[in-house]
Amino acid sequence: MFKWRLIWDHFKQMKPYIAFGSILFLAGMVIGGTNPAFKVFLNEQLKGLGQLADMIDKSSNPTLTMIVIIFLNNAIKSILVIYLGALFGILPFLFLVVNGMLIGYLLKESAELHGGGYVMELIVKGLLPHGILEIPAIIIACAYGMRFGVHVLKAGSSLIFARSSSAGLARELESFVIRTVPVMVILTIILLIASVIESTITTWLIEM
Repeated sequence: MFKWRLIWDHFKQMKPYIAFGSILFLAGMVIGGTNPAFKVFLNEQLKGLGQLADMIDKSSNPTLTMIVIIFLNNAIKSILVIYLGALFGILPFLFLVVNGMLIGYLLKESAELHGGGYVMELIVKGLLPHGILEIPAIIIACAYGMRFGVHVLKAGSSLIFARSSSAGLARELESFVIRTVPVMVILTIILLIASVIESTITTWLIEM
């Protein structure tokens, strides 16, 4: 299960889904940064993040609390989007778009309040240090979730229409699920590293 060659070979097969996930994320950023129709919805999403920030500020050890909260939030959501992607890939699709919209919306609001120079500084100091790990990990998790949904759709349609290839599709689905286990472990480690960077280096850079 944890043979690196098999993991890497399977990862290469995921390239189209990862590319599609990246496009969804970027499309979400554009929508969030240009379409005011979603302002109320995005502000509601940000309220939840504000509550987490308040919890961190009130803790006796803000740095450790921030690491734990960010890690658990990202890791749990990433695991969920992989396996709940079995529901036709809907959740990972929406997860990518909404998260992209939040980033696009925040950058747009920051530009309006502080100007483009501040936004560039925010990207370099506040997003890239941890985002270079966190964002690809989330995109990959969602890519696997969408692939899971495609496998389920293919296997389900084969059973419904009694196709002769249904047994092969079932084995293909089983093999895919087995391959998600090492991927999930690797992504969890990456997200842990990203949470440490975000809670220390990113915070330090922003406060400079």
